[in-house]
Amino acid sequence: MTAEIIDGRAVAQDVRGRVAAAVAARVAEGGRPPGLATVLVGDDPASHVYVANKRKACKEVGIRSLHHELGADVAREELVTLVGELDRDPSVDGILVQLPLPAGHDSDQLLGQISPRKDVDGLTPMNAGLLAQGKIGVAEALELESPDPPAGLVACTPSGVMELLRVSGAQLEGSEAVIVGRSTLVGRPLASLLLAANATVTVCHSRTADIAATCARADVLIAAVGVPELVRGEWVKPGATVIDVGINRTEAGLVGDVEFDSAAARAAAITPVPGGVGPMTIAMLLANALRAARANRSD
Repeated sequence: MTAEIIDGRAVAQDVRGRVAAAVAARVAEGGRPPGLATVLVGDDPASHVYVANKRKACKEVGIRSLHHELGADVAREELVTLVGELDRDPSVDGILVQLPLPAGHDSDQLLGQISPRKDVDGLTPMNAGLLAQGKIGVAEALELESPDPPAGLVACTPSGVMELLRVSGAQLEGSEAVIVGRSTLVGRPLASLLLAANATVTVCHSRTADIAATCARADVLIAAVGVPELVRGEWVKPGATVIDVGINRTEAGLVGDVEFDSAAARAAAITPVPGGVGPMTIAMLLANALRAARANRSD
């Protein structure tokens, strides 16, 4: 068996095109473009690249990028004040604080300053709770044309994974889905989305007994743990759909959490690294910025 390669770049481009069209329609009707504020603290090279890519993507689809960059030695109170001011600013529809923050800063405290309606990362307790309760889901994340305010905002990477599964034709209802990784950024919200799609979900972690056997049961296997090539080909059920969320820099270059070649020999469909889940995260961020603008009544 040779797996179909799920092209995340192509799917992300389609989402971006839909966002750009919806933004243009909003402006044509007399509304203002959505405004996304980014907050970057410190000099971490990867964070600077990520934020630059997000700002570039905003420009391409017509979203205003409002950037704030501070040194790693910024006082905690000053940073909290800035985010609070952005939250109260009616011209700011969404706020993204680039994580991780430098040592000495409390990310939970900072994110707590962001109203759920401006939480484009979907990380505040309100949005996370709505997702866990099944009150919001991936359908809302791609509902770009509706004039109604969204019920909540869904975390970007998990909603991107769900869109890749949809495009790939993966059957979720009644299937067994296994997620390797229980982070609040990916594993936990993704479990809620898969449950909402009527999959039977198992979340594996560092204390899981016989993780290989658990993965081998999966019709849909998702790796999001940050360990290079942890998931081996023999862990993959023949005909499974494999989604690799990991991006790991090694001496051999970028690799995912899945041993690609051996997994692709058994899977029906698989995402590559790079070019799989990565492009979807920014695409879904743009979608969230547009949806957040509908919740902001400042037009």
